[in-house]
Amino acid sequence: MDLLRRTAMQEDMVQYDLFLVQPNLSDTQADELCLQHLVEEILAKVAPLLMRHIWQQQPFNLKYHTEKGGVPAHIGGSTVFGDSVEDEWFIVYLLLQITQAFPELAARLEDNDGEFLLIEVADYLPKWLNPESSENRVFLHRGELYILPCPSRSGDVGLPRDAVPSVTQALALLSSHTQACLASPMIRTALGKRLAGYPEKIQANLHHAHCFLPAGIATVLAQRPDLVAPAVSAFYLRDPVDLQACRTFRTFPADTRVLTSVTFTRCLYAQMQQQHFTPDRRSGFTLPARSHPQYRAHELGMKLAHGFEILCSKCRQPSSVPDAPISCNPLWKGFLNSLKKKGYFRGELEGSAHYRKLMTSAENFFKQSITPTHRSEKGEEEGSYSLVAVTQGMKNFINAVSSHEGAELPCLYFPTICYVNISGAKDEELDSDDLDDDDDDDDRVKGPTGPLGVGPEALEDLRKYMDEMDHELMGTNIGQSFNQQDTSKAGPGQEDLLGEDEEEIQPLNIDLNLVTNLLESLSSQAGLAGPASNLLHSLGIHLPPNTDRS
Repeated sequence: MDLLRRTAMQEDMVQYDLFLVQPNLSDTQADELCLQHLVEEILAKVAPLLMRHIWQQQPFNLKYHTEKGGVPAHIGGSTVFGDSVEDEWFIVYLLLQITQAFPELAARLEDNDGEFLLIEVADYLPKWLNPESSENRVFLHRGELYILPCPSRSGDVGLPRDAVPSVTQALALLSSHTQACLASPMIRTALGKRLAGYPEKIQANLHHAHCFLPAGIATVLAQRPDLVAPAVSAFYLRDPVDLQACRTFRTFPADTRVLTSVTFTRCLYAQMQQQHFTPDRRSGFTLPARSHPQYRAHELGMKLAHGFEILCSKCRQPSSVPDAPISCNPLWKGFLNSLKKKGYFRGELEGSAHYRKLMTSAENFFKQSITPTHRSEKGEEEGSYSLVAVTQGMKNFINAVSSHEGAELPCLYFPTICYVNISGAKDEELDSDDLDDDDDDDDRVKGPTGPLGVGPEALEDLRKYMDEMDHELMGTNIGQSFNQQDTSKAGPGQEDLLGEDEEEIQPLNIDLNLVTNLLESLSSQAGLAGPASNLLHSLGIHLPPNTDRS
């Protein structure tokens, strides 16, 4: 596997691609239509499994990818699984089921460790197979694991150990010598042991717990139980800025709490339980004594409510244009027909209570899995994000007035359709310590032109010092690291105004330097949390991940 590609892949993320084993090289348009149709068929096939699963961070998703960099057109996606390694292995199980139901496809998957399937079966691998020789050799096909062999003697099927086949060459060998590429029984048995228990393991991984939650959250979870994952993540990864929104609980007041049952995964439940947290006295959440029989339900509900309040504090203002009905989506009809063919509705009468429940689950799954994929493809073509928003947001942040509590972040939207600052504190709620005056403030000497007595002569001297510093730094590595504006269009007469020993200083493009440095910082973070991403997120700016592997 290419080292640069491995280091660029985000940690705790699995990437998967599905290729046509026998692509139509003479008619690429036919392959494109075939792959796009397969996306709908595959999602309809695995929809009953996906609807029962609660993902730790990101769900399983598929979309069409055009040919690029020698990789043929295919369908694929990526999922950040976070602390839940079972999500990654559930995806392996899904891909085995998909390749078994669609034998014309072969799947390849990897994470930041590379071919992690080989790590699981490392005790049974041939000696010639290692991370350097495994690139484009490991596939899932027809529900089994396939490894392109290395010929031990002349005339054997396979590829030399030091040869790195292209994806097209690997698929051609897999298609023409399928049986010879099948992994040994010991390797397949070891992989089968790791995946033993699916799909029943999905339900076994769930944990049901009683919680005292605000009525609004209970209503939301009744319709979308999968939203418990982002709420737990928001609470688990909270910072002091996030907790400012939880001082008053404007969205989900504590006085509306009701007892309800919440479904967690074991990983999500463990994350909530290991967190020791005391709510703000202004939030309205009070916990009974630890000896109280319902103490754990109160504590768990309090933590989950904080997660939902943090999520709402980061929401943007919704569009004033209402979303079109799901029936207007051109992909919905084909998806619904595929579900009916697969027996998803289990013979329930149309209009019955259970039928409507299944239909609601299907609509939610369609909105999360297919609609975002369709929009993301359009966004890639149209360039739906603008770097101008980055520079403008940073300028607004720098020019904003700060208080004794620090820099003020922009106002964000709450679902209750009110605009408040995420600090959550009203002006009249300042503590008495915040109003303490410093006696030294009265001793400031005000000059004739301002608090510091800075006049025109002092400002002119300051400009001269700054110019001398610019000349001195211009020839250093620091000066050359900035992107400067192109002033080649300046008139020739302007050059005569400079002395022989004086070099003209080019003005800096502030916006370009700002965006360049921020993007370099984001790229160096490799998808992890860091100063650049935290700053942009706090300003309400969300840039897409870097998908350029070059």
